[in-house]
Amino acid sequence: MSAANKAIICTFNLQVIERCDRAAFEALVAESFVNHTAAAGQPSDRESLWHTFRHVLHSGLTELRVEVLDQIAEHDKVTTRKRITGQHSGVLLGIPATGRAVSIDVMDIVRIEEGRYVEHWGINSLPTVLAALRLP
Repeated sequence: MSAANKAIICTFNLQVIERCDRAAFEALVAESFVNHTAAAGQPSDRESLWHTFRHVLHSGLTELRVEVLDQIAEHDKVTTRKRITGQHSGVLLGIPATGRAVSIDVMDIVRIEEGRYVEHWGINSLPTVLAALRLP
């Protein structure tokens, strides 16, 4: 089960995060999905996850890539340390394009049930990246 769950995470990173493939998202994320680390007062459902990839990352970054650096799987959970990189070529959370290279470090835990994401917990360096993009 652990190896299969790791493969699901890798497929998600490539198909959903890198390629922004809605069909892959539909196949890999359960209707009941809950993001436990959504910002206070923000939705934590499946569509808010899609919104992050489609309307935040892909509108602000081109040449987007995800590199899995480490993975640990046990039972129905997979912990992944990864890096999302891209070129800041569009508006990213209100910050106009700078043309700079962006690197976002992420650590997350995903619970898999019947081959699909059902829960997520995570931390990332996006706030630090945004602060750096605001500097001249």
